[in-house]
Amino acid sequence: MIQHKTARGKAALERLKVFEGIPPPYDKKKRVVVPNALRVLRLKPGRKYTTLSKLSSAVGWKYEDVVAKLEAKRKVSSAEYYAKKRAFNKKVATASAATAESDVAKQLAALGY
Repeated sequence: MIQHKTARGKAALERLKVFEGIPPPYDKKKRVVVPNALRVLRLKPGRKYTTLSKLSSAVGWKYEDVVAKLEAKRKVSSAEYYAKKRAFNKKVATASAATAESDVAKQLAALGY
């Protein structure tokens, strides 16, 4: 909670920026997960919790189904990205294993590289 009646709180409210969705400079960036913020690591087993979507829809937000559709679409594209990444890493591993056995690699290893 922000103390909106104090001068410090009023200044904080003026600096606060709230976006619905992801703002344009950040919507094309790769998203990452902060491990320390995961519910599995932070909450005790059996502890009650709520999500922001449930809380906001309970007070009248109308776009929960739209966000659910977009989240399903994001999960599909994320799975495709992960499959491509795994295939690429597999190719890199096989290529590095193939080059490790070459004559040039043996000569470089003899020289300390």
